[in-house]
Order: sequence, then structure tokens, then C-alpha cells
Amino acid sequence: MEPAGWWLYNSSHETKRAVRDTMNGESQREYDRRQSRTPDMNPRIIGIAGPFQGVVFALPEGEVTLGRDPGNQIWTGDSFLSRRHCVLARSGNALRIRDLGSHNGTRVNGIPVQEHELGPGDQISVGQSIFLFLLNEQDTNTDARAVRLDDTLTAEDITVRVRLDGAGTSGGKMLRRTNQDLDALLKIATGIGGIRDSESLQWQLLGFLFDIVPAERGAVVFLDRAGNVSSTAAWDRVKGPEHPVPVSKAILQQVFHEKAGLIVDGARQPASVQAAGESGVRSLLCVPLAVSKQVLGAIYLDTEKPAPQFDEHHLEVMSAVAGIAALALDNLRQCEQLELENRELRAEIDLDHIMIGESARMRAVFEFIRRVAPTDSTVLIQGESGTGKELVARAIHRNSPRAERPFVAINCAAITETLLESELFGHEKGAFTGATAQKKGKVEIAEGGTLFLDEISELAPGLQAKLLRVLQEREFERVGGTAPIALDIRVVAATNKDLLEAIESGAFRKDLYYRLNVVSVPMPALRERRDDIPLLAEHFVAKASRKCRTAVKGISAEARMCLVNYDWPGNVRELENAIERALVMGSGEMLIPDDLPEAVLEGGAGESDPAAKYHGAVKESKKQLVLQGLQQAGGNYIEAAKILGIHPNSLLRLIRNLDIKGAVKAASPPARRG
Repeated sequence: MEPAGWWLYNSSHETKRAVRDTMNGESQREYDRRQSRTPDMNPRIIGIAGPFQGVVFALPEGEVTLGRDPGNQIWTGDSFLSRRHCVLARSGNALRIRDLGSHNGTRVNGIPVQEHELGPGDQISVGQSIFLFLLNEQDTNTDARAVRLDDTLTAEDITVRVRLDGAGTSGGKMLRRTNQDLDALLKIATGIGGIRDSESLQWQLLGFLFDIVPAERGAVVFLDRAGNVSSTAAWDRVKGPEHPVPVSKAILQQVFHEKAGLIVDGARQPASVQAAGESGVRSLLCVPLAVSKQVLGAIYLDTEKPAPQFDEHHLEVMSAVAGIAALALDNLRQCEQLELENRELRAEIDLDHIMIGESARMRAVFEFIRRVAPTDSTVLIQGESGTGKELVARAIHRNSPRAERPFVAINCAAITETLLESELFGHEKGAFTGATAQKKGKVEIAEGGTLFLDEISELAPGLQAKLLRVLQEREFERVGGTAPIALDIRVVAATNKDLLEAIESGAFRKDLYYRLNVVSVPMPALRERRDDIPLLAEHFVAKASRKCRTAVKGISAEARMCLVNYDWPGNVRELENAIERALVMGSGEMLIPDDLPEAVLEGGAGESDPAAKYHGAVKESKKQLVLQGLQQAGGNYIEAAKILGIHPNSLLRLIRNLDIKGAVKAASPPARRG
């Protein structure tokens, strides 16, 4: 059985190389450990690089093993880890780490250990991962190991002792490489060669620096094209991880613009710097990370010790290191850019939806779904009836992390107010007459998934207030219940009405509108995307053929012209019904205009249609017959319908489709005055 608050972790991320840091000042940290151990601590480790980056592990009493084998409490498929690599043993607030004879060893603050008592801020390097050990509940700022840009040092205060020219030498003299330097360069090139992200590159590089240069503080700083700091990794080996490393902005800018490494004498630092307790810096070294004449960052090292100070040999070695690191960083940035473009292209290709359309308006809808689906933001979909609002809601759900959880749809206009509350929130046993058992509502059934509220404008005022609470607090109460129930759902709402007008009339709450309208998308009417009508028509022909078990038919050019020219007040839903009717009623191998519904035929025949003369003549004859009937009936619709031998509703539809309302008024006799 897993200890309380503990869980197994199996990383599926690509393995990354770990950070190696070296830290001195053991006695000071031991003192901090003894002072910080109080009964209300919360020992835990946080992954700051490698496969476990960003993951927090609470440490229970007793022993927790870490390794490559799934039998460990903490494990990942890292080939640099042994099957059973090390063990973390907690007793109260004390934590010891013990290596289990691993092949690549266990390091604490960059130093190999067999068994070691950990203190707050210690870094544990195992395999390709690095962890930070924390005790205080409030001590969660793992970004403290960053730089603090120092503006007090100006260009006039900088005394450059040694500068490395563009040829890679100081003073034109080539320094002799030692075997130790060559080994270090080979180790660095091998170590950073397999890194796949910029942050891990910074930490890995920082760990190597302290092995080859006698620095007390160090920072690896990445810069943008303007020379501004974009990312940092820093470590103070004396004061510990909670202290940021001060970095001179003036020196960074000088290295950035001159594209040359330098060693600076720290004796001329201004009084403001001395007052800040930083007057002891004796030697400072900074080299650019440059590739193709572009500076991508800098390596910044300093020391307060009088000896050994940085010399020309250190500068040349660090410049070689910077050249290797800059090339790796440039490759990483190009790979990251390619991966980003690849993800965007795959997202466009793999977007899961059943909507059809290639018009600009529909491409905008698909892009909206792609951007919104991965988030948990509340979505409001607006548009006329029949435009496919529910299809958009389902597409958002299917492309979200909640895709494996329920999608629950409720039509707020189809259920009475009294039943809708119980339908939404459920009820307790005995809450009202007939409530013989507890019932979960749709909101609760949607737990972990998506709740789709269609026709949200029809929601009763009382339920609007309750829904507002759900959106604000993410909790609700069943009808007849007293205990709030926590919720984890995503809400997607849809409406075919203008909610702002409903707010003005008092039919809809303004605060609920702003809660729902976090991100919104207008669904275009079919008449606004006529280019998609032929695609939709062909899709509905195939669909209706399967449904009606008939042969698939083509669509004639004349019929297609009628479909495109018609305004489709019922949108896609009306188009689907019209195609199904034409397929059932048509007798030929092709759908022709005469197979289409009368309304489509009358409203969709265009002048460019080859059959326009025939249909135009039919349309004109119908106009004349209707007008004559109304004249004979003295403007009475019912009498005119009797004269024409049709139903009054059919007469009204004819008047609307033929667009002769104005002619009807003109033809009707004036009303008599009493």
C-alpha cells in the first residue's frame, strides 16, 4: 500500500541530462540545517531538471527508493540510473540519502557521496535528473538560484586586465593546452551533446564550470537579440541556493557588444557595491556564447578569494567551453523552433471534428477550436439555429485533455424550470414528492469532463444564479441537500439569441454573461459561407443514401446553383433535410432542380442558371396567380387561399419565398373607414 500523500511516477518524457553543481561552505549549511529543523516542516524534493522537472514528491517517514526499476517508489526509464540507484531515508525532519552501489553514482551539490545527511537547498544529482531538497512549507521558490542584475557598476568602473581577441588568444599568444583541459573539454562536449532543452543545458554547463575554474559563484545567462536577459541558471557555492548571484549588467553589455571574453579586476567597484556587501570580489571572468557572429548568452564567474585569481589560461579554456556550448544552444533553439512548428502543423492536421467546410469563416472556427481545446476556459458559442454549435462544443471536448471523460449536453429550452434544476444539480432522497432515491444531476455526471448548455438564454432566472455559483466556486448542492459538492468540469454554452439584448430586457444576468463569455466564437450562417454548400450537399447525399438505402446520386450543375443561391434561413439543418427529400423524391441518377423543395427552387434560381428562363417563368406565373387571388378576395388571405385551392399557410409561405410582400400590400384594397 502506498504511503499517504505518495504516488508512483513513470516519466514518458524524453530523458534529459542532469545538472551537476559543486558547493563549498559545508559548515554554514550544517548550521542552517540545525536551525531550520522544527516540528512543522514538510520534507520534500522537487525536480528542477531532467525527466522529473516540475514534479514535487512529499517524503513519508521511512525509506523511499529511487531507480530505473518500476518496483521503486520513484522511478523512470532513465538508462543512466541503476535499477536500484539510491534510497532516501526520513526520520522526523531529518533526511539522509544513501547510494545503493549505483553504476554512475549519487551526487549532492556535485560531490559524490555514499551516504549523506541532506540540508535545505541541497541538490541531488542521480542519473539524468536533479532534485532540490526543501523543508519549509513556504520555501517553494525554486527560482531563487537566479541572477540579480547589478546596475551600480558602470563602464567607467570596469578595469579589464585581460581581453580575449576574436582569434581566440590573448595578446596574440597561444596558451598551451594541458591534458586536463582537453579532458574537460571532451567531457563537456559529450555531456551537453545529448541535451534536448535550453534550461537543462544551462544547469549542465554550470555544473561543469566549477570543475575546471576556481570560481565561488557562477551564472550561465541566455540573451535575446537585443542583449536582454531571457533565461538564467546561477549558483552561489558559499552562501547557498537561496541567494541569487549578482551579475554586472555593464559587463554583460560590454561582452555582448564586443563579442570578446574578458577578465576584470574588481578593485574599482563603487562604494554602493561595497555597501551591499559585495566589495570582496577580487576577480571576475565573463565570456560570450557566440555563434555566427551572434551572441546568444554569456558565462559569468567571480571569486572573492585573493588566490588563485582568474588568469589568461582560465579565460582561454572558458572561451573554448563557451564555443562548444554556443553551438549546442544554437542547435537546440533551431530544434525547439522546428518542434513548435511541427506541433502546430500536427494540431491542424489532427484536429478531431466532424464539421465540413473550407471557407475562410470555417477555417477561423477550426483555428479557434485548436487554440481553445487544450485549455479549461469557459466557452460561449453564438450563432443562428442549425449552424452547428453543438458540433463545435463536441470538437472542443474531443480535442481537450478531458476527451476521455463525459460530454454531457443539456437543452435549457426543452425542460421546464422545476425539472431543470433537478436535471442539472440532482436531488436528495425525499427532497420533493416523488424523490424516492438520491439522483445525480447532469452537472455531477459531467465530473472531469465537459458540460454543454445549449440555448443558455432560455435558462430561468433562479437557475442563472445557481449556475453563476457553479462557475465561480466550482461547487454546487443537490436539490434538498445541504453539503456543497466540489466540481471539476469545463462549461461550454451556446445561444442563438443576442445575450446583450437579453441583459437589457432583464431576461439574462449580466454577471453570468461575463462568466460565460470568457472566450467566444460566432458560428457563421450558411449564407455567409456559400463556398461550403457544394461540399455539404455531397456529404448529405452520401449520408442520406446510407440512411435511406438508396444509390448515391450526383448533383446537377443547375441544382447546385439553386443550392448555392438560396439563403437557407434554417442553415445546415435545413440543407440536410432538403437533400434527403430530394434524394427520396428524385427519380433520376442525378439530383435536378425539380427534386428540390419548392422554397429552395423559388429562392435559389439565379439568372446565370441555364434553366433560369423556365424557373423564372414558373416563378412569375406564381406571382401573378397569388396577386390575382388576393385581389379577388379583397386582400383576405383565407379567401384567397380557397380561390387558389391551397392551404392559407402555403399561401403565406409562397408570398415570403416569392418576395412579393410589397406587391401584395399595393394590390390590396385600402381599408374602409367607419
